[in-house]
Order: sequence, then C-alpha cells, then structure tokens
Amino acid sequence: MLLPNGIRHLPGYLDRPTQEALVKAIRTVVAEAPLYTPVMPGTGKEMSVRMTNCGPLGWVTDKQRGYRYQQNHPVTGRPWSGIPQQLFDLWSNIAGYEKPPEACLVNFYDDDARMGLHQDRDEQDLAAPVLSISLGNTCLFRVGGLNRNDRTLSFKLSSGDIVLLGGEGRLSFHGVDRIYPATSTLLKNGGRINLTLRRVTP
Repeated sequence: MLLPNGIRHLPGYLDRPTQEALVKAIRTVVAEAPLYTPVMPGTGKEMSVRMTNCGPLGWVTDKQRGYRYQQNHPVTGRPWSGIPQQLFDLWSNIAGYEKPPEACLVNFYDDDARMGLHQDRDEQDLAAPVLSISLGNTCLFRVGGLNRNDRTLSFKLSSGDIVLLGGEGRLSFHGVDRIYPATSTLLKNGGRINLTLRRVTP
C-alpha cells in the first residue's frame, strides 16, 4: 500500500507490555483531567468521541470559540497533567523533530464512535509532524490529500500501531470510519484510545 508522501504507518511498533504501561500512564492522566464530550463549533453538536489532553497545552473545541489550544481543562478549569515520559521517548525516536511535543490529545472511541475527515491545522508550527498512537480495538483509518475532495485510501490500525503525518503529508485530510469491536483485549471495557502528539508553538 502506497501512502501519500510524508505519511508513515508503523504497524505493531509497540509490544504488549509497552502498550499496557502506556494505558496505565493514560489512566493517571484521565484521573487528573477527566474525559469529556466535546462539541462542534457553531452547531454545538456533540462529537462521538470523548477526549482529554496532557501537556502544557490541550486542544479543545466548543460552540462559541471553536477549535483552539489552551492551558486548562474546559470542564474542571485545572491545568492539564504532564505528558508521560513514554510519549516523549516515542516522539524522540520517531518524529525526527528537535523540539518536544506540547500537547497530547487523548481520544476515546467506543464501538460506535467515528471521526470525520479533517486536517490538523490549529497549530502554529506546521513544520512539526503529528504522531498518532493506537491502543485497543482496531479501527478503519482513512487518509487523503490536501483537499477534502482528494482521493482517499483506507487501512486498519491495530493496537500498538503508530502513524506519523509529516512533511508533504502533514496537512493531509484523515479520519476514522469505524471501530471493530472486540478486536483487542488491551482495554478491559473495550474501545479504542488514540493518542496524538503535537508541537503547537514554533
């Protein structure tokens, strides 16, 4: 499968013990910064994923102010918890970017959740890649070009897979079309966690 330039798929990059350790770290993050249901700008329609963040900045969205990064959780008002060291290590080993990530978006997908085609373009530093980590149930991931109507291709992401969007592919449209239930035993109650590491400021 030939992916668009700048996009790398690293299947099975994380072994099971590493995945388990990462889930444990993310549970600590969620205990400090609980998952919540974001809504779309303008319409206020709820997204099908629940989300939180860790790092000095977190990506949020609401009806009034839209997509943005901020330093505090929109529900609790508290600062986000720190990014686990395992994620800094993955960034260092894979991203090939000299500055560390400032935000890690944590998306939780239940069996019915989806993510429409979108670009990650709310960052000031678009030279930095986006590093995406899959944990839990398999999903069908779709990626296209720089325009929403460009041709897309789809492939499955399993637990432990990593995708890097960088270079020419940094602003490629991408999304999650479906979750395949009961395809992983990593999360005791099922579902899928996606961790997206981003550098926000230059």
